[in-house]
Amino acid sequence: VSRIIWRESQLREGILTKTQFGLAAVFLCTSALTASAAGIERSAPSTRILFEDGAYFELSASIANPSLSGEGGLLATGSTGDLLKTFATFGVAYKGDLNDRVSYALILGNPWGVDTLYPDRAGSLYGGTEASLDSYSLTGILSYDITQNIKAYAGVVGQYIEADAAFPFAPALGFPGAYSVDAEGDFGFGLMGGVAYERPEIALRVALTYYSEIDHTLSTTETVGAASFDDKTDITTPQSVNLDFQTGVAANTLVFGQIRWVDWSDFAIAPPIFTTGVGAPLVDYEEDWWTYTLGVGQRFNENWSGAVQASYEPQTDTVLTTLGPIDGRVTLGLSATYEFDNTKITGGLSYTMLGDAENFAGTQYDDGSVFGAGVRVGWSF
Repeated sequence: VSRIIWRESQLREGILTKTQFGLAAVFLCTSALTASAAGIERSAPSTRILFEDGAYFELSASIANPSLSGEGGLLATGSTGDLLKTFATFGVAYKGDLNDRVSYALILGNPWGVDTLYPDRAGSLYGGTEASLDSYSLTGILSYDITQNIKAYAGVVGQYIEADAAFPFAPALGFPGAYSVDAEGDFGFGLMGGVAYERPEIALRVALTYYSEIDHTLSTTETVGAASFDDKTDITTPQSVNLDFQTGVAANTLVFGQIRWVDWSDFAIAPPIFTTGVGAPLVDYEEDWWTYTLGVGQRFNENWSGAVQASYEPQTDTVLTTLGPIDGRVTLGLSATYEFDNTKITGGLSYTMLGDAENFAGTQYDDGSVFGAGVRVGWSF
């Protein structure tokens, strides 16, 4: 009884309200709108939708325009030119309730991706070097409210990936001709699970979520000059852990953030012919990546809210792949949400400063950046 009386007094005073608690659904992981993540990751997975009230359906899309060039080293006497292509991602999600304690969610998206193409430039042997990796994932989650404050959830992740790459400068690596690889698509499955603690009266939530690695075996055709070789390439997408947190700090004001770890040191793409000829995988990372995000959300009135956030990913200072030489980043994001009836629309903009990197040939990649934009539309039922 005393708890109910205290809660009602807080609501009357407007210190922390359910409306404020709803800011979490608007702002938490806003960075997912702007397609920026470590390694080959395009969008980090999120369980945000599990905390929506009732039935909820959501569509999202984002576009990113990266800019990065290298200079010098064994294969370039001048600039390589901009090597990263503009890309887009999408998302579809639905959450429903089976009863007062059990809910479920389906989440479709593009977790991984590569779009690299080096232009032809005088003084650069990289011209025509390219890589493409596309992916789709479908995650099914069941959640159970153990108590009024504790929620547990688990699910299955189905994932599809396909990839190809070409290295016209392969003769400089000792190959008898230009090298290319075409890997057919493959499905793989993994698991996820986590637990969350909530105190709605102070807009507090802490959620810890684990995503397992997923194994793929891709049928691969490697071509060197005029000769082709059919084989298989094993790829294991990395396991990861998300720690999401939020709390109300004043009337209609929310502080939120995330700490994310991805096990990139165990990830590699190693076609047999290329790996044997070069003595190293096509793509690999020597270190794991940690990403830290912190933001503040503010509700201005019953229709409009806004948020700012910053993300930091420390540099690993290791030699990186020519197909994605990015080591660390700092991202600044801004978003706004408009709510009316059963609909809420969130738009976000971001600017990312990419960390400096070096590839195996000693080419230096400096002063890279990414402009991102995204939109998310959700309907409650």
